[in-house]
Amino acid sequence: MSHLPLPLYGFAAFFMVFWLGTWMVHVIAICYGRYKLHKKSCKLPTEAQPLPGVSILKPLMGVDPNLQHNLETFFTMDYPVYELLFCVEDKEDPATQLVERLLAKYPLVDATLFVGGSDVGVNPKINNIHPGYMAAKYDFVMISDSGIKMKDDTLLDMVQNMSDKHALVHQMPFTCDRDGFAATFEKVFFGTVQSRIYLSADVLGINCHTGMSCLLRKAVIDQLGGLRAFGCYLAEDFFIARSVTRLGWKMRISNQPALQNSGLCDIGSFQARLIRWAKLRVAMVPTTILLEPLSECMILGAIAAWSASVLFSWDPLVFYLVHVLCWFLSDWLLLSIVQHGSMPFHKFEFVVGWLFRELTGPYLFLHALWNPAIRWRARTYKLHWGGVAYELNSPASDAVNDPLAPQPQPAPTLEPAVINAGTTGDTLICTGAKQRLLVS
Repeated sequence: MSHLPLPLYGFAAFFMVFWLGTWMVHVIAICYGRYKLHKKSCKLPTEAQPLPGVSILKPLMGVDPNLQHNLETFFTMDYPVYELLFCVEDKEDPATQLVERLLAKYPLVDATLFVGGSDVGVNPKINNIHPGYMAAKYDFVMISDSGIKMKDDTLLDMVQNMSDKHALVHQMPFTCDRDGFAATFEKVFFGTVQSRIYLSADVLGINCHTGMSCLLRKAVIDQLGGLRAFGCYLAEDFFIARSVTRLGWKMRISNQPALQNSGLCDIGSFQARLIRWAKLRVAMVPTTILLEPLSECMILGAIAAWSASVLFSWDPLVFYLVHVLCWFLSDWLLLSIVQHGSMPFHKFEFVVGWLFRELTGPYLFLHALWNPAIRWRARTYKLHWGGVAYELNSPASDAVNDPLAPQPQPAPTLEPAVINAGTTGDTLICTGAKQRLLVS
């Protein structure tokens, strides 16, 4: 190999070091996952240190077959003091009727429904939950997406992970056991690729926060300007975590993964979700454009095989096959740790799901680079470098693009008037400036 140009040896050495670093990420994720996940806390509340109250924000839009079951798990949690703040943007949304039935079924649970939202930014989730956030009465606020299913002790676990040094405790995304190949594909993704990055980032102190289920110190968020301060971002979770850590607070994951349990599960919608996440990562952290493709099993294996042949004269095909086999086995081991129980699918289904994920991953990333516009439900957005978002074909986007245009002012946020009438389940719902009384 002495006839090769010297710079090629430099590239080969760089990629071999990068390959070794990637395998260190595998080792860290497996070891930390084994240590951290599903560990029961031995710390019990005392009279001197009782458990704090928690205000739980639940943004809702539409219904799916599992929504009622998912929401009902929040009414039956084994935690002494909490309130449920359901937030729906459209008063005609069928989710309002579902929540009203649950309020009537569990009249002893402190729960309130807010309808109408606010206009504090471009982020529809922030706009939806802002009235509930303003009405939150406890020192800790939990933001939990509609598709999350809670175990009886999940909230207790999150609170017990919130030490005096932490202002943010978040759950690592995972999925419930469901039928079908799409559900298998989701579980493989969240139990391998996502878990590997999430666990190793938590060890290394890297911001990898996803906001589908997180517990926050309300005083810290208020110090940052409240949730409305993050309404200009689509990836509000990333910027909340970054702002919290810049104030000197720490964040960490809880012992229990977040159990996503959406009743609608198909390959196309999940891949669209992955593409949207990739677009957000590229806009927020531009180095993702280079690092993420190189972290894919098939691409990294090919580059590392070439590097091994240049540096050590090893057979590149044998090296590549061993690399893929070891990657596959380590992913199975990590998924087994995250699952913490028997798999809901056969090993052959895992092989198919794993290969499908690894082969389509690079394509989905390239698709995200090719078309940076982000479609979220019925709206389309674009991101400036740094993560600030604007909605396409809206007056706000014209103002963003034209610095001389008058900037739209956010609509004034009304203080939500909320009445909980004891055991009758009567709840006053605020819809903008209107109020109506529901009697269960």
